[in-house]
Amino acid sequence: MASATATARAEAGGREPDEEPQRRPLFRFGGSRLGGFILVLNLLSLLILFGGALAINEWRPGLIEARQESLTVQAELLANVLREEGVTRGEPTPELDPIRASIWLTDRFIPAGQRVRLYDVNGLLLVDSYQVTEAIGGRPLPDAKPAGAATEDAAKANLLSERRVARADSELAAEVAAALDGSPQSTLRRNESGDRVVSVSIPVRHVRQVLGVLTVESGDVDEILGAQRQALFPFALVALGVNLLGSLLLHLFVARPIMRLSAAADQVKLQRARAISLPDLEDRKDEIGDLARSLESMTDTLSTRMDAIERFAADVSHEIKNPLTSIRSALETLPLVKTDAHREKLTALLQQDVRRLDRLITDISNASRLDAELSRDRPRPVDLNRLLVDIVGVYETTAKPGDIPVVLTAPEQALRVMGRDGPLGQVFRNLIDNARSFSPAGGVVRVTLEDIGDDLPIRVRVEDQGPGIPAENLETVFERFYTSRPKGAVFGSNSGLGLSIVRQIVEAHGGRVHAENKAEGGARFEIVFPAVGRWS
Repeated sequence: MASATATARAEAGGREPDEEPQRRPLFRFGGSRLGGFILVLNLLSLLILFGGALAINEWRPGLIEARQESLTVQAELLANVLREEGVTRGEPTPELDPIRASIWLTDRFIPAGQRVRLYDVNGLLLVDSYQVTEAIGGRPLPDAKPAGAATEDAAKANLLSERRVARADSELAAEVAAALDGSPQSTLRRNESGDRVVSVSIPVRHVRQVLGVLTVESGDVDEILGAQRQALFPFALVALGVNLLGSLLLHLFVARPIMRLSAAADQVKLQRARAISLPDLEDRKDEIGDLARSLESMTDTLSTRMDAIERFAADVSHEIKNPLTSIRSALETLPLVKTDAHREKLTALLQQDVRRLDRLITDISNASRLDAELSRDRPRPVDLNRLLVDIVGVYETTAKPGDIPVVLTAPEQALRVMGRDGPLGQVFRNLIDNARSFSPAGGVVRVTLEDIGDDLPIRVRVEDQGPGIPAENLETVFERFYTSRPKGAVFGSNSGLGLSIVRQIVEAHGGRVHAENKAEGGARFEIVFPAVGRWS
């Protein structure tokens, strides 16, 4: 059983009565500093990738548009050259001269990597730069396969090639047809080889009449896209670095501290330490720091309780040993007694020691169960008027001749406290029994319940007419096994645990108890409780 002070702290949630709960900063994400830290790291890497993608997406249309504008200017220059070279003529009727066009359209006019085609007014191909050029185009052959390796199905490959060519011809024909309507066309399409090309088609005119279409295409789109991918690569590297850094920080600031806390808890479990103490973690202002402080507080409380249990066990052993020693001495002496008077005296001493031992064991049992009872029962409003009337009524109905009477003074209105009626009843019974044991014959024990309207407004007083308490013992009477009694009092009638239990229960209910001496003589025990709604 823990001491009264330690138990009060435990019941109050591990806080001192005047200690304010720690306030969390409002800027934490969902109340969690670590949660915000993890969110920021993840968002940062995503923002880097998103920003890079946006930059590339804005750059890519700019590159394609710039290439299309360049090809449009080049196509217009070639169309002007066609007119100047006499490829277009107007007599007797406006038409294109395919022979002059073939002579003119040689590779000395066409930059490397580009293809120029000339179509007549019906969309029929007249000249293709790939056909009149002296250069032979192509692409590197794939690496030779080892002997016995499986080869691709030729029929399937031819079918795919035919489909690819048909699709390319269809897209090109649509572009040429649109240009024959008199408006220049700019597209991004695939050629017969499946490569992406930037294509520009402009109408070739004689004065105002459209005589054909000049198409210029460039196959460096993949190079443009490759440049875009290379531009995105630094963003990906930075995002990867941020993720790696975030993972490292999470390991250093989350995983490793939790591992240390786990190892410290294992040390406590293996009884190599009584409490967890990690000052560097406890100084942190996040959830790890909260966890470290909570574990330290918990283990400190457990250590304090363990110390209290050890001291309690030592005190119990000492207190039980005294009556047992007396009983053993009386039993050893009893066979040697010759007279009946001496035998009756020893028998009375044995009975007194047995009663003392029984009372001591009962109080020890009650004290050991107190923590469990306080933690098991949920607080609820308790009417102290009715509780005290019932308790005093029991003393009145069970009173024997010569017993000290108990008088109750209470207001008519109900005074309620938040608590547990069982432990509160034990408080009042212990105080009344203690007062009756010290009261002289003919004395009266008075119990007063009143509302004093203070911070702890409900006050209960238990007064006797006995010899009072020495001034130096007004506080020590609440210690365990305190049994100092005035001269003439019966030895062994108290276990010394009653007032200790009283303080423990009162403080667990948010109240206070103290002892004082009355001016007219006798002792007074005063308890103050918070009213309903003010106890926590």
